[in-house]
Amino acid sequence: MKNRRRRKKKKSLLKKIFIFLLIVAVAAVALIGARYFINRQKVVKLDEIEMPDWIKSEIIKVDGTSRSGEKLSSVKDIVVHYVGNPGSTAEQNRNFYAGDQSNVSSHFVVGLKGEIIQCIPLSEMSAASNWRNNDTISIEVCHPDDTGKFNKKTYKSLVKLVAWLEDQCGLEDGDVIRHYDITGKECPRYFVTHEDAWKKFKQDVADYRKDEQ
Repeated sequence: MKNRRRRKKKKSLLKKIFIFLLIVAVAAVALIGARYFINRQKVVKLDEIEMPDWIKSEIIKVDGTSRSGEKLSSVKDIVVHYVGNPGSTAEQNRNFYAGDQSNVSSHFVVGLKGEIIQCIPLSEMSAASNWRNNDTISIEVCHPDDTGKFNKKTYKSLVKLVAWLEDQCGLEDGDVIRHYDITGKECPRYFVTHEDAWKKFKQDVADYRKDEQ
């Protein structure tokens, strides 16, 4: 009889412990989810974000193609691209977007000397990421040769820009993708052909954000 009572008490205790741990787990998941939602909702109006002085603003005119003027529905990801012409500068690529012959554009171009030019307002769609233009911010990156590998100054500025955009838009490292991840296109080439370099880049962005906090 005593053993039966002990077993009952033990089962009851274990049940209570299980229920308590379950409640704690559910509460933790709910808290993480709430924080994630709040973080994703950090920016209400993209056009209210103030550009830092290390970004040069050279917004192209609305022409219906390179700059449609259409608003972003939201910002879910940051997309990294590389420019089509090795050795070209940020200014040259910006000017190409602004020309009558272009139907493409990106929000930012990172140059060979580390300069960053903004071409499209953050609140508007660029023309770079196919069917993801409506919910992404695009970055085109200059490179010196056909390997597509970015030089040190360019790479450093790209890390800084992506880290800043993550902070401003309430995004995390998992929200940074390649053009390749949308279409399968080899863009940005070096980050596609060298998966380890892509992983290192994302880690460098994460480390930069930690250092800035």
